[in-house]
Amino acid sequence: MSQLVWLLDRGAALVTYPLLYLAVLTGVFYNTESFGVLHEAAQRIHVELSVFAMIVTLLHAGLGIPDAWFVVSGQVPAPAYSMPYFLGGIAVGVGALLMFVVAVLGFTDAKRFQRPWGPRVVHSFAYLGFAFGVIHAAAVGTDLTGLVRPLLGPSVAFLVYLLLLRLLVLRRVPSNATPS
Repeated sequence: MSQLVWLLDRGAALVTYPLLYLAVLTGVFYNTESFGVLHEAAQRIHVELSVFAMIVTLLHAGLGIPDAWFVVSGQVPAPAYSMPYFLGGIAVGVGALLMFVVAVLGFTDAKRFQRPWGPRVVHSFAYLGFAFGVIHAAAVGTDLTGLVRPLLGPSVAFLVYLLLLRLLVLRRVPSNATPS
């Protein structure tokens, strides 16, 4: 049973990361008309993609609870790293999940939030959740250890670049002007 849970948990995790990456990527372009065709594409797929990513994330979290329990209780061999490191990685994953849930609430229940914590600010917690998710994947994702340097680092650097570019574009375009 524990092997099945482990396989399903890892499978869900390996699907979750690219979905969350694409959700964040489309989120960068979603409200920025200056990006033209990228903005239009993001408008078409961001919400549905994000919902699917959240469902798979919840599946991973749900499977991760018994998977972690099997490790902590000694029912399966411990990972190659220490138990405090494992538990720290799990805690970071829980933090990522909480950030995503808060970000979703910022979108689905906007009336709950008031200035300065308006729904847009709260929804931007998704970026922090993704950062926590990357740390979680790199820390306890035994399937990703060989991919951290060649894949995770550059892909996250690209998202940071796009976020900085978006910030630069938004600062240069007055809110009442339409880009040409």
